[in-house]
Amino acid sequence: MIEPLFPHDSPPVIGPFAHGVIASGKLLFVSGQGPQDPASGKIELGSFEFEARRTLENVERVLRAAGADWSKVARVQVYLTEAERFAEFNAIYASVVGEARPARTTIICNLLAGIQIEIDCVAALD
Repeated sequence: MIEPLFPHDSPPVIGPFAHGVIASGKLLFVSGQGPQDPASGKIELGSFEFEARRTLENVERVLRAAGADWSKVARVQVYLTEAERFAEFNAIYASVVGEARPARTTIICNLLAGIQIEIDCVAALD
């Protein structure tokens, strides 16, 4: 069973997809999240730290809507536009995820709409 997830406190999706999908009630696949304002739905560009924190907050909104948190995340994919931001992101990421240590891949690439970061993940549900 596949259940699309559209958290009420998340920014609206910008395309034909859900914020996340719960598969068989056991796994949550979180779609790529960026620095969208949850109230207006507008992408908010700013400093790298601002965009990274906003993006992580948006991931957390989807996790919470499914009853999960970072401790349930098994895999994270991070997309950055600049390799030079890797260490800065690691510090921000560590401050947010705490003791959770999911598997992670970081990819350097071009991103849409001028954003500097996008994150998706997979979490286990109880």
